[in-house]
Amino acid sequence: MADFHQNGRVATLHNLRSGKPETIERELEVLAANRRITLILPSLYSELEGPALANIVEQLAGARFINNIVIGLDRASESKYRHAREFFSVLPQNHSILWNDGPRLKAIDARLESAGLSPVEPGKGRNVWYCIGYTLACHNSDVVALHDCDIVTYSREMLARLVYPVANPDFSYLFCKGYYARHADGRMNGRVNRLLVTPLLLALSKTLGHNDYLAYLGAFRYPLAGEFAMRVSVLPDIRIPSDWGLEIGFLSEVWRNLSTNRLCQVEIADAYDHKHQPLSQDDPQKGLSRMSIDICKAIYRKLATDGTIFSQETFRTIKATYFREALDLIEAYHNDARMNGLHVDRHVEERAVELFASNIVEAGHTFLDNPMETPFIPNWSRVQAADPDLLRNLREAVEADDAEFG
Repeated sequence: MADFHQNGRVATLHNLRSGKPETIERELEVLAANRRITLILPSLYSELEGPALANIVEQLAGARFINNIVIGLDRASESKYRHAREFFSVLPQNHSILWNDGPRLKAIDARLESAGLSPVEPGKGRNVWYCIGYTLACHNSDVVALHDCDIVTYSREMLARLVYPVANPDFSYLFCKGYYARHADGRMNGRVNRLLVTPLLLALSKTLGHNDYLAYLGAFRYPLAGEFAMRVSVLPDIRIPSDWGLEIGFLSEVWRNLSTNRLCQVEIADAYDHKHQPLSQDDPQKGLSRMSIDICKAIYRKLATDGTIFSQETFRTIKATYFREALDLIEAYHNDARMNGLHVDRHVEERAVELFASNIVEAGHTFLDNPMETPFIPNWSRVQAADPDLLRNLREAVEADDAEFG
C-alpha cells in the first residue's frame, strides 16, 4: 500500500488502492461536459509499428471523459500520414493529426523561421510545442494532458488519475505531474532519474547551499515523468526546451509562473515501462548520454537565471560530490530491489554513474562556452504577438490536410 507522506512543497496524491478506477472515470465524464479535456500525443511514425501504441489507442477508445485528442506525427511521408489516419480512425473522440512533415505545416514552420521563432531542433519538444499551439488555436479545451506513445504498461486508469486533479473544480491545482515505480520484467529501471537526477540534486545542494528551486525539483517523486496535465490557461506562457530537457524545462517554467500550492503530483500506476534508450557511452549525441547532458544543462540554465554563478571549479566539485552520492544510492537501490524480488546489476549501474559524472562536467563546459545559447522555444504568447494570424493559419492547415486526405 502507498504511504501518506507529504513533502511540504508539492502536494502528493497517492493511490491507496481503496477506490475503484471506474468511479473516477464516471466522475470525469460528468466534469468533462463543462471542463473539456484534451489529450496531446507526440508520436514518431515508427511508434505506430511498435508494441505499445495499438494498446494505448484501444484503451483511449473507451475513455469517454476525453473530449479531444491531438496527435503530433513526426517522420511521416504522405503514405505514412495516410496510414496514421487509418490507424487512429478507431478513436471515437474528436481527434486531429498534425502532419509535421507535410507541406502545409512545413510552410507554417518556414513562416516562423523567417521571424526567428521556429524551433531550432527537431524532436519531442518541437512536436509538443506545435500540438500546444494547435490546441490553443482550437479554443475547445479547458484541461490539457500529455503522455508518450511508447508506454507498454498503459491503462486508461493512468490517464484518469492524471487529469482528475486539474479537472475537478473542487481542487485548486493548475498543474499535475504523474509519478510511478519504474520496474518491469523483474528489473528496476529508470536509470536517468535514479542515477543522475536524484544524486545530482543532492550534489548541487551540497555544493551551492540551500536553493528553493533545487528543493522544489527534489520534491517530485519522478521529475522525468513524461505525463502531466494542466489547465489550458497555463499553456500560452510556457517556454519549453527543444532537447531532452523537456520534462525538467516544463517543471522549471511551472516553478517560474505558478505558486507551488497550485501544483501537485499524482501516483498514476503501480508499475510503468516504456521504450528503453541505450546508454550510448561512445556517442554523446545519442541515447542516455545525450539525455543526461541536456538535463544537466537545463538545470544549470535555470539556476543561472536565478543568480547562481558557475565556474569550471564549481563543476569539478559538483562532479566529485555527485559521484559519492550516486555510489551511496546504488547501495540503497540494490537493497530495495532485493527486498522486492527485483534485480539490479551493480556493475552496469556504476558504469552509468561514471558516464553521467563525466557528462555533468561536459554539460558544464558547454554551458560556459555558449553563454548566448537560447534552447527554449518561444512561448505562444510571443508568437501571437509577432504574428496574430499564425494560430488561426495553423488550425486551418491541419483542417486542410484532414479535408484533402479524409
